[in-house]
Amino acid sequence: MIEEKYRALSELALTSVPGIRRTGLRIVALRDRYARAVMPFEGNINHVGMMYAGSLFSLGEFAGGIIYLVSLNIHKYFPIVKQVTIRFRRPALTDVTMEVMMTGEEAVRIEAEAERDGKADFTLNLDLKDAHEVTVAEVEGIWQVRVITEEMRRDLDIP
Repeated sequence: MIEEKYRALSELALTSVPGIRRTGLRIVALRDRYARAVMPFEGNINHVGMMYAGSLFSLGEFAGGIIYLVSLNIHKYFPIVKQVTIRFRRPALTDVTMEVMMTGEEAVRIEAEAERDGKADFTLNLDLKDAHEVTVAEVEGIWQVRVITEEMRRDLDIP
């Protein structure tokens, strides 16, 4: 379930990057410091009948942005991805689910570091699972949040 306060952010997350929108990725749960998303099998099938590796990668990379939206102050920081690695474990022959969470302590640490240094890294380790709860890929990534500067606010017309 997507909590009401995150409905608009959910829509933004799914539509702001055309490549994500084309995959048909769906957010199925969104609440404070938690998200679950599904990459549909249909429309993401490769030449040998399994889920396309790029779609699995997109689902894993999406985790850093969506957890940022529900964990950190989106009016003060913006996220970027620094590094993502993926290990394909088994062919994905069904829809694939990604689940990500962040502790309150981690969110506080990230924001404090960003305030002090202008940026802060956070790491996520995820299992992407098929409809049978079998891990089809393991994702490890480093994302970074940076402080939105006054110059950026002016240039991008951010309130």
